[in-house]
Amino acid sequence: MAAAAEGVPATRREEQPPRDDPAVETAEEAKEPAEADINELCRDMFSKMATYLTGELTATSEDYKLLENMNKLTSLKYLEMKDIAINISRNLKDLNQKYAELQPYLDQINVIEEQVAALEQAAYKLDAYSKKLEAKYKKLEKR
Repeated sequence: MAAAAEGVPATRREEQPPRDDPAVETAEEAKEPAEADINELCRDMFSKMATYLTGELTATSEDYKLLENMNKLTSLKYLEMKDIAINISRNLKDLNQKYAELQPYLDQINVIEEQVAALEQAAYKLDAYSKKLEAKYKKLEKR
């Protein structure tokens, strides 16, 4: 063993410390995992990556389906609102047409109201005049 160690530089010679000493740590050479272990780890990694990506794509797909459903519901609501607006517009046109048909009668009512007000004023004046006339008659009657 000494002859074999002579051809190796002193820095490469490893001296083995006694393994009985608990204070002395020993370094172990890092070993590469066996080829079968690497293949198994790669398969496991690719399987888990595929599961992760499938989950991400499924979540994105579900988000788009939800968005599609929300868009469909919104579209239906807008169609309902459009129908309501059309009905309101139709009813407003009917109401305006009826108001236009009633306008001559409303004008007549306004004229009659003005005439009634004038007649009322005339009645007040006539009442005041009749009271004055009655007072004069009573005054003349006393004489």
